[in-house]
Amino acid sequence: MTDVQVPAGERGATRIADKVVTKVAAQAAREALRGARAGDGRSAAGPPVRRTVPHAAVTVRERTARVRLGLELGYPSDIGAQCGAVRRRVISRVGELVGMDVPDVTLEIERLHSAHLKGGSSGRVT
Repeated sequence: MTDVQVPAGERGATRIADKVVTKVAAQAAREALRGARAGDGRSAAGPPVRRTVPHAAVTVRERTARVRLGLELGYPSDIGAQCGAVRRRVISRVGELVGMDVPDVTLEIERLHSAHLKGGSSGRVT
């Protein structure tokens, strides 16, 4: 047996499935929102949200992933701070865990949950 090194271009490549990137992005969003609630006592997240699993979709091209997340957030809260935390966490975790650049994280706020509304009723909060 000989120890012959094969040039990098001839060794092949590892392809990470879009489904894996989607799961990593959704988990990163959950972590970011959980972190916003567990912060310094002054929660930027508002009241707890029943559904904590963000809806995620990704588009992957080569080593780049574009992420789209649908979130439900507590209200009243600092929505801008939560969105910034989610974007930063998704970019960081996808980069760390799957080695992809994430130039675009699109967030869709699907629903705001208010502590002022009791039960499942909907209505205007004044």
